[in-house]
Amino acid sequence: MKAKIITLLFITLLISCGSREEKKKEGFSYKKKETTEKTVAPKAEKTPPSKQIDLTNKGVGPIKSVSLAAEVDQTMAAHGADVYKKMCTACHRTNKKFIGPPPTGILERRTPEWVMNMILNPEQMVKEDPLAKELLKEFNGSPMANQGLSEKDARAVLEYFRTL
Repeated sequence: MKAKIITLLFITLLISCGSREEKKKEGFSYKKKETTEKTVAPKAEKTPPSKQIDLTNKGVGPIKSVSLAAEVDQTMAAHGADVYKKMCTACHRTNKKFIGPPPTGILERRTPEWVMNMILNPEQMVKEDPLAKELLKEFNGSPMANQGLSEKDARAVLEYFRTL
């Protein structure tokens, strides 16, 4: 009887162990995903209009030709400095970007005619001159105000810019 019980127990144990498939324990695994992003070459940075050099464009306006002497006319430059301080410093700083671009080094990037036309005729320049249009965009759509300067005052301001 004892042998029958042990045999029955043994058969039950074999049936219970053998008839089931063992489930594998799933452990933590990390599979690296393939990159779906494509490497793109960086775009060449575009030079902002205020840094672009264009020494051929004379702009749009009354000034067609300006002759600059080799030496700066200090009297005219002093007058230009006074005009600049009174009329232009609300929007321009000589050495840093403000509401408008800084005039320092402007004659290394623009023709004297373009500078004077921008001073005397900013509305038409922004409408018709491609560079003036781009500058308007660069400086957040802030148009240069027409200060109503005479050609003599604008020429004096230009002479002052030569000293910066």
